[in-house]
Amino acid sequence: MSRTILFNKPFDVLSQFTDKGTEGSPRRTLSDFIDVPGVYAAGRLDRDSEGLLVLTDDGRLQQKIANPRNKWPKTYWVQVEGIPSDAALEELRKGVTLKDGKTRPAEVARMDEPADLWPRDPPIRVRKSVPDSWLCLTIREGRNRQVRRMTAAVGHPTLRLIRYSIGDWTLDGLLSGQWNDAPMHRTPPKR
Repeated sequence: MSRTILFNKPFDVLSQFTDKGTEGSPRRTLSDFIDVPGVYAAGRLDRDSEGLLVLTDDGRLQQKIANPRNKWPKTYWVQVEGIPSDAALEELRKGVTLKDGKTRPAEVARMDEPADLWPRDPPIRVRKSVPDSWLCLTIREGRNRQVRRMTAAVGHPTLRLIRYSIGDWTLDGLLSGQWNDAPMHRTPPKR
């Protein structure tokens, strides 16, 4: 029987079990939090991003989640610099042109800061002269640093990025650094 785990990845943790990076002080990895043999991350979450990471020992499921052709929705809570205008949000909804081409349309809405949000260590930089705000953004592809590049393209750099959900799986009930076994998941419909 296969095993699938939901993990709330903290900031500054690599989405892999070993650190093959530079010499010096070792960086934190999944092995600092998860001691379950044979599971691997389905997709990735950058070191400077937080939130939901799915790990599984089921190669077919791992491929379904990670492959952008399967269009699994991934929802992010995004703290951005400034307060995006309606026009900026509409650009995100239509798709933004990046160096590697135009993105698929995103679902995006303004939101309040998430309730019961854990503190980030270290905290984000704060500029007294520039306000910040939160967006709820859903994409169905997974280019490198895509959400950060999309918000920057519409004039609102990302300050904090938290993946809230992948398909039906969410962070609900998981504190930063915690994991649990995933409930059964249905395959998202094609769009």
